[in-house]
Amino acid sequence: MPVLAYVAALAPVLFAGRPSFSSYGVLTDSAFHMLGADFLLRHGQTYAHLDLRNSYGEYINAYYATSYPSGSDTLFGGSAFLLHVPLIWAFQPLNAFMLATATGPAWVLARRIGLDGALAALAALTVTLPALVYGYELIASVKEITALPMILTLGALVTLHSRWLRGPPSGAAPFALVAAAGVSALGVAFGAWVLTAVVVLAVIVIRQIAAGRQSARQALLLLAAGAIVGLVAALGTWIDVSGSLQVAQNIAATTNPGNLQKPLRSVQVLGTWLVASYKHVPAGGRLELSYALAAVTLLAAVLGAVYIIRIRQYALAAWIALTLAVWLGLTAYATTWAEGKALMLTSPVVVLLAWAGVAALRARGTSRPAPRRALKPVAVLLTVALVGGVAVSDAMQYHGSNLAPTARYKELASLDSRFAGRGATLFTDYDEYALYLLRDLDVGGPGFMYPPRGIVLAHGLPVDLDRVSPAALRSYPLIVTRRDPSASRPPAAYSLLWQGTYYQVWGRRPGAPAAIAHVGLSSTLPVQCSRVASLARVARSHGAQLVTASPPELVHVDVASALHPAWANTRLGLVMARPGRLTTMFSVPRSGIWDVWLQGEIMPAIGVSVDERQVASISGQLTGVATDPDTMAPLRVRLAAGSHRLTITRTGSSPLAPGAGGSAILDAIFLTPAGVGAQATLHVTPADRWHSLCGRRLEWIEGVQG
Repeated sequence: MPVLAYVAALAPVLFAGRPSFSSYGVLTDSAFHMLGADFLLRHGQTYAHLDLRNSYGEYINAYYATSYPSGSDTLFGGSAFLLHVPLIWAFQPLNAFMLATATGPAWVLARRIGLDGALAALAALTVTLPALVYGYELIASVKEITALPMILTLGALVTLHSRWLRGPPSGAAPFALVAAAGVSALGVAFGAWVLTAVVVLAVIVIRQIAAGRQSARQALLLLAAGAIVGLVAALGTWIDVSGSLQVAQNIAATTNPGNLQKPLRSVQVLGTWLVASYKHVPAGGRLELSYALAAVTLLAAVLGAVYIIRIRQYALAAWIALTLAVWLGLTAYATTWAEGKALMLTSPVVVLLAWAGVAALRARGTSRPAPRRALKPVAVLLTVALVGGVAVSDAMQYHGSNLAPTARYKELASLDSRFAGRGATLFTDYDEYALYLLRDLDVGGPGFMYPPRGIVLAHGLPVDLDRVSPAALRSYPLIVTRRDPSASRPPAAYSLLWQGTYYQVWGRRPGAPAAIAHVGLSSTLPVQCSRVASLARVARSHGAQLVTASPPELVHVDVASALHPAWANTRLGLVMARPGRLTTMFSVPRSGIWDVWLQGEIMPAIGVSVDERQVASISGQLTGVATDPDTMAPLRVRLAAGSHRLTITRTGSSPLAPGAGGSAILDAIFLTPAGVGAQATLHVTPADRWHSLCGRRLEWIEGVQG
């Protein structure tokens, strides 16, 4: 069972055949967990040396120096270190492993409700992998996924109380260790789930003392042993319990919904949700079927609750009831973000109740021959509904998952050691994973909670260097940009130090002065004389010259008017929602080798052909943010001067292919001459000869002294 759960949880990465992590861009909190795990592994809980003038220091200070629960991140960092795996590629396997550990206690609980053999195994898997839990695992919600097996283990220990509650004091150690592990992972908020188990156990102990089956001294020794183990095992949390309480209150009360544009629906707690993302609502017949399966699960859960009481599993019944009370309490008082987490952590318990309904039907079917014949098919159908609903829900999320770009992130990570220690670095892409990948470069980037010094931008947008003042750029010795010929090159003070397949690193020349003024232009339109004249007057007054950036030669391919199926043209680009073929014409002015550049978000495989000749198959090329389209690696092709036909084909993908239903958005296509022809060129013009720049196509003009 653990192996099957692990394979299911890690399936998108396993079957992609490359290191990655799933649901890329859905929740970028994983970037902070990578950053935090790396820091905790290298520095522990020591924060005095942090530089609070950069994004890295601000994030670590805001999260981990303020009593943020770090148990799961410490586990994450330590396991990656022992396995010698980069944290970014160990994150999804850790989450899958932690979820797989939940199958053990789930199996124990399934056995307690009267299931055995294959049915107990199926129950354990579905209890571990309901749709909402699977969705949270795909986005690597590490604290909650780490806490879930602890919650189920507490329930299992409650049901097995007769084996340890009347034994020696050491019998309390497993319970205390699990409770401490949950508190370390989720913070003091985990105390709500510990309390449910403690209340049930306390009632049991009191009844046993009253019946003379246990002495008060024995109970106190057990309590003392458990308290000591729990105190020591979660000492870091207890030392600063007031801070941990404040963090829990802030999370519960936050009005920030995170990645949830709307609250999750309570019906999702029932384990089935037939859509590619837990954040969305199924459409048409899928919504009706989701609700129908949910209704069946709810009826089974009610039957199961009655059955658990009928078979006198009172401890289990009380633990389930109190766990549901925790969920209802959080739903009533917490905000959207915390409510979603509570819903996910409660879903396995509700699914377990539904399986108790299966056990009830099987038990009634064994009493007399006639009822057995009547109820056996009902039990089988209910089993199929429970297993099928969860399996199809998870398969749809697997099918629609986006995977992080492996090759691009490996290249970005290589820059960390190559340029470490060179000072503050401006990262122009909107990508919070750069905080971890470029952690030794004093990196700042757009959209971060703590943005680069002197640069304030809207969330989700890349840095437009033409809109950044020369004075603000002066504090950045390095600029890391995407390799994108359609974007403006950095100012004249920077020269290209390194270029890879996806990124370029620009260094500020020693002693290079900041530009007096910088004017960004549209490289597709002739510059107006009035704009040049205005800058020339400023340059002359400072004894400066004019420096211009001439754009590379770009051949734009018309995507908007291309022939294609009924794909929607949106503000984000052309959404290739189903299999089909796009065809368009373009023309190059001369023969030679050209680079074809695609921009968009492409997870499933698409084919690119020129003049019916296959050029490449592209997949897994994403930024994770549709508002910041990915510029993909150039595709090299030899072309004769004149017209050519370009074809983009999205084929029908196998439902077994990971991410086959993921993003497929085409934003733009253009060509550049191969080699240096894809780079902008700089020219120096005396300020009194500014007229020569009128009517030219330029990326920008600067006034530069010296």
